[in-house]
Amino acid sequence: MADDYRGIVGAFPYAFRASDSLLFRSYVAIGGLLTIAVSLLFVAAVIGVIAGTTGGRGGSLTLSRSFFAVVGLFVVVPLVAPVLFVARRHRRGRERGEAADGPYDAALAAAGYLFVAALYVGLVMSVPPSQQTAPTGALAPVVEGLYALPQLAGVGPPIAAAALILLLHRWLR
Repeated sequence: MADDYRGIVGAFPYAFRASDSLLFRSYVAIGGLLTIAVSLLFVAAVIGVIAGTTGGRGGSLTLSRSFFAVVGLFVVVPLVAPVLFVARRHRRGRERGEAADGPYDAALAAAGYLFVAALYVGLVMSVPPSQQTAPTGALAPVVEGLYALPQLAGVGPPIAAAALILLLHRWLR
């Protein structure tokens, strides 16, 4: 059991060592760094909201604080889910004496990368019109199209990509 992991932090090196998929190993490294960055960003945002609302009473101010924490969870959980699913699968396969398969690892890594891309697309879609800049370059028509969509539609791509991670996990196990 010395090669086993304990908790979410230990799952990252364990999954990295246990998987033979280079795509998955790259996701463990990049997804781990993204998870740390997003977590720090949301912690700073919660601190900023708390600092900005310290003089007020409860009610909607308390709700906005909680909303930041919930949104942070909805972003971080799909980032770490592929790593946790693969680590769990390899650990259970090792306990049963079964060999782990590479297609599962690669599929979850691809879904994890798709979630990162969907998160970026959702962020571009939700940029307020006052903060939008004129897009340039080869992707300018795509960015203009994303700007033209309603801001609330920016929630759709990350939710769909997170659902895909869960569906792939259930389908391939």
